[in-house]
Amino acid sequence: MPTVAFHTLGCKVNHYETEGIWQKFKNEGYERVEFDHHADVYVINTCTVTNTGDKKSRQVIRRAIRSNPEGVVCVTGCYAQTSPGEIMEIPGVDIVVGTQDRGKMIQYIEEHQEHRQPINGVSNIMKNRVFEEMDVPAFTDRTRASLKIQEGCNNFCTFCIIPWSRGLLRSRDPENVLKQAQQLVDAGYKEVVLTGIHTAGYGEDMKDYNFAQLLRDLESKVDGLKRIRISSIEASQITDEVIEVLDQSEKVVPHLHIPLQAGSDTVLERMRRKYSTDFYRQRVEKIQQALPKLAITSDVIVGFPGETDEEFQETVDFIKEIGYSELHVFPFSRRTGTPAARMDNQVDEDIKNERVQQLINLSNEQALAYAKQFEDKVIEVIPEETADEENPHLLVGYSDNYLKVKFEGTQDMIGEIVRVKLTKAGYPYNEGKFVRVMDDAALQI
Repeated sequence: MPTVAFHTLGCKVNHYETEGIWQKFKNEGYERVEFDHHADVYVINTCTVTNTGDKKSRQVIRRAIRSNPEGVVCVTGCYAQTSPGEIMEIPGVDIVVGTQDRGKMIQYIEEHQEHRQPINGVSNIMKNRVFEEMDVPAFTDRTRASLKIQEGCNNFCTFCIIPWSRGLLRSRDPENVLKQAQQLVDAGYKEVVLTGIHTAGYGEDMKDYNFAQLLRDLESKVDGLKRIRISSIEASQITDEVIEVLDQSEKVVPHLHIPLQAGSDTVLERMRRKYSTDFYRQRVEKIQQALPKLAITSDVIVGFPGETDEEFQETVDFIKEIGYSELHVFPFSRRTGTPAARMDNQVDEDIKNERVQQLINLSNEQALAYAKQFEDKVIEVIPEETADEENPHLLVGYSDNYLKVKFEGTQDMIGEIVRVKLTKAGYPYNEGKFVRVMDDAALQI
């Protein structure tokens, strides 16, 4: 039986797609082995969001070539899409496939084994208008299941290379989304995380269907689905219809990741983000009225070219005003090929690092303040794994509103919805005490 090994760099979408590629190999009779083992085929799913992503991808490619110089090394993903020539120049790379046509990978491997010639299977992503279907009925290593619903992005922010590696926005056929969701529930997953490159842009390329309708259909048509989580939603995508769906829904969780990037209008303009702080604030206020306990997480980039002390302070003040439950803070990274990398007034690394630290401290404060509201309350948690190898009874998982909770439990609770009393708020972990399992029988009492 031929063997295949995978290594995934980058985001949740890449992890999802690696599972889709693995299904194709599995159907052809391959056995999956660990990446540092001897394998017949190595698949490296690359990232290109930063220059460091490219560099890490090259290191992993070289590692595979060293593991088995006779093996077939196949490189896919975002870095493969944007820089196939660069990858083909690495001695030992056999096949390059970008972020489309993954279905041809096994065919290319067979061709390569016959002719022993490197194959570049990368084509122009900008011409693609069709979502590439991939079957992912289950995940190798996770209790939370991702469900990819769209691909690509039309925004072209000045710091971002992703439209060039993923192409323009295209949505998955609703029937296929629902079918895949049902498969995941049937495989035992209680929560599905809707994911994509610009997730809530779903349906913008369709005539009579949109993201809010997809949420409604997932809620009403997928038997046994308990939780729907939206991986990310832009302020502009929080339409009144989406707010109404969230307000009425029993399954969409009270947690939204709403990227901010900067809390200063002048920085947002230079980033070419399509909203002002005023617009963002109004959308958030509206959704908080509908869902008072809503957890809002966000991304912020600090040290964007030209960011002054005043602009940074505007961001700090805006973050305090909104009151997030957690921030992901990134120092601006010059991505070759983006307009922002060529801008004047690049910010000094030391200043960037100071600002990052300041926002991380603020995020920790806000996370603790948010969690404290739930002390002594019972919340529903899906434990994902044991928190401590030495204590198999200490479990860790996420509540519907994205609090990370540690509590004493048993292994059979992993992947189930359990009720936990939050005894002590903390960050990054809250402490809790198991109350009971939320099984269907208990729900009917």
